[in-house]
Amino acid sequence: MEGIPEIGGLHHVTAIAGDPQGNLRFYREVLGLRLVKRTVNFDDPGTYHLYYGDALGRPGTLLTFFPWPGARPGQVGAGQVVAIAFTIPEAAIGYWQERLHSHGVAVERIAPRFQEEEVVLGFRDPDGLALELVAHPRAKERAGWPDGPVPPDYAIRGLHAVTLLEAVAELTLRFLIEEMGFRVEREEGNRIRLQVGPGGPGAWMDLRIDPRASRGRVAVGTVHHVAWRVRNEAEQGAWRLHLQARGLYVTPVMDRKYFRSIYFREPGGVLFEMATDPPGFTMDEPPEHLGTGLMLPDWLEPQRGEIERALPPLEAP
Repeated sequence: MEGIPEIGGLHHVTAIAGDPQGNLRFYREVLGLRLVKRTVNFDDPGTYHLYYGDALGRPGTLLTFFPWPGARPGQVGAGQVVAIAFTIPEAAIGYWQERLHSHGVAVERIAPRFQEEEVVLGFRDPDGLALELVAHPRAKERAGWPDGPVPPDYAIRGLHAVTLLEAVAELTLRFLIEEMGFRVEREEGNRIRLQVGPGGPGAWMDLRIDPRASRGRVAVGTVHHVAWRVRNEAEQGAWRLHLQARGLYVTPVMDRKYFRSIYFREPGGVLFEMATDPPGFTMDEPPEHLGTGLMLPDWLEPQRGEIERALPPLEAP
């Protein structure tokens, strides 16, 4: 790993939703995340791409969705991210238990993890996507969205960790450590916690091993990919060369307007992205108006009328 820039932690996670209006209602009104960008999948402009995060959509706070109305549910299994965790303050577990109950969301479990260092509240979104709220003493290091429907003292503080499920751990674990710079922090049962870069909330990944797990299938209610942070395009270029030298297929750099991306798969099959921190989401909307318009990249603007007619209605705040 000598000479390779350090990964800064999670940038975003992208999943597949069903109904876009129901997705927006749940993540904004129930979980209290801000809709920071309403755009389209640049590779499939007939599909929305909805970004949720903190007040400015900072890297490390972002959960994004491609809504596929009418599509069938996916199959959760090996080679997938099977849980997305957000950080909440230590004193917020009771608040969130009551809030979810009041919105008709079933809490599947409240349990300690890693010798009670963190308390995990598990539940699912309307499409069955597995989510966790993790009460952790380091939550205070990041601020939530102060103007959302959740009081700031209880608000979500960004991504905490993702959980990968693998039937066989050895190749994935070796790749993460030797080629991506992850470090094993601790183990508990069939769960291995790894950290990258600064470590801590937003820079953790849990590897869960289940030899009986069948392969997953990406569709509604599953994760499409997980993105890791790099500071700029120069670091991204260094990573691309490094990964290619290890025999991986790595895509060319993709212009996602708000960041630049490359994609590849780890040995177990999970799709990884490396995304740059800049330029960010305020490049085409001021902070006070984030998420209020349908924003398109310059190369899709000539097709705006056609795109808007193809997209399902979506009442955004």
